[in-house]
Amino acid sequence: MALRILLVDDHEVVRLGLKTLLARQPEFEIVDEAASASEAIEKTLRLKPDLVVMDIRLPGGSGIAACRAITAQQPTTRVLMLTSYAEDEMLFEAIAAGAAGYVLKQIGSAELVRALQVVGRGESLIDPALTQKVLARVRDGAHRRAESVFRKLSAHELKILALVAEGKTNREIAAQIFLSEKTVRNYVSSILAKLNLTSRAQAAAFAATHRLHDYLATEDQLS
Repeated sequence: MALRILLVDDHEVVRLGLKTLLARQPEFEIVDEAASASEAIEKTLRLKPDLVVMDIRLPGGSGIAACRAITAQQPTTRVLMLTSYAEDEMLFEAIAAGAAGYVLKQIGSAELVRALQVVGRGESLIDPALTQKVLARVRDGAHRRAESVFRKLSAHELKILALVAEGKTNREIAAQIFLSEKTVRNYVSSILAKLNLTSRAQAAAFAATHRLHDYLATEDQLS
């Protein structure tokens, strides 16, 4: 069964180009076109296409707002944003609005066909040119969460917690970082108290859950 597609772009030439390209693919069926956000929503609700290929900048409202309305009211329809805009915020707003894919208009015809196939079968896709931005945002968010979790601990305590997580005893830790065993024991007690934990096993699990080693590696890169 062909993938039923609604094309949404305010430039007729763009829509014509897309229709010409996709008409060569028997797996696709263009059910209609729209030139504005409101028209895109109305035609999606009426025609119930499998996929909406939509630009971000549209008359009468943004493609992102239209995407949000479509995914809320017609959840079986997937939305692929096809746009010239590579700004971070637009990408993340589109994802938050429910877009299943985000590709740039500079994409080649073969890559666009593949993108439609990927999104059409229920998967998600982001233009390779933007992938690093997504990964950077995810890493930054994870680091901020870890920073919030570990901010109670001093640099020494973080280092000792990492060694506890590796299963080292107080004596082994003391030898590795050139402190007395008693001092290490006091540090471990302080760590447990600050994190509201009761045992070394809990401390090790806490460090693993919150990816302490990744956090420390990032801190080293930033320092």
